[in-house]
Amino acid sequence: MDIQVQSFAVANLRRRPLVTETGPFVAGFDPSTTSPYINYATPLPGAEPTGQDVAALIEAFRERGLKPRLEFAPEVAPAVAPALLAAGFTTEAVHEYLVCTPQTLTTPQFTGVETPCSERDYSSIDAALAEAFAGEFTSSPEGAARLRRTQESGGAVRFVRAPDGSCAGGALCSAPAEGTSELAGVGTRPAFRGRGIAAAVTAALTGTMFALGARSVWLEYSGEGSRRVYERVGFRPQGTRLYMSLEG
Repeated sequence: MDIQVQSFAVANLRRRPLVTETGPFVAGFDPSTTSPYINYATPLPGAEPTGQDVAALIEAFRERGLKPRLEFAPEVAPAVAPALLAAGFTTEAVHEYLVCTPQTLTTPQFTGVETPCSERDYSSIDAALAEAFAGEFTSSPEGAARLRRTQESGGAVRFVRAPDGSCAGGALCSAPAEGTSELAGVGTRPAFRGRGIAAAVTAALTGTMFALGARSVWLEYSGEGSRRVYERVGFRPQGTRLYMSLEG
């Protein structure tokens, strides 16, 4: 599964508005934001970068005023982390990822999961996710536009509407590539937590990707509470992803 996840990461970054490929690295950039969680790089499976390759990658970020940053499955490219460490990179985090297949998916009995159909919906989802993630990013027209692009380019966005017509919680899934898809941004506004919203949108998105031909869906979790939610839906541990960046 590590090879699928890493191959997906490469394919997904190549969908960014701006793409730079230097040596064995693919870097994807979105000019609408400076967020390091959107502007980052990943190695090709089996990459064995030289010091010159890493220096060229750093320059690709520096010339755009961005922090050099990578996300990847280390088992697929074991030579990458040592090369980055030698260049001064440090480890931000190591995240376990979970995988769901059609055989393990369990759909909870929950009605009310919707597909956004208006600019108001996309803006409301973006605002709800910003609130759910407690300041990790701010709601913006650009964020709403990225959600729309995800939905319109072969991925999916799903949400549960709050009684006032806004978004109570939602998530998104990137378009499938290499037989798999990444589910991300699962968030519920604090006032609506504990009602099964996260599990419902996760299951709805996962089922949608299977209908589009994906053989698996993977995600990363932020804590044991969210892990339990995903495991109830049918996600199981499969591997790890490494986050590395260069400060200064």
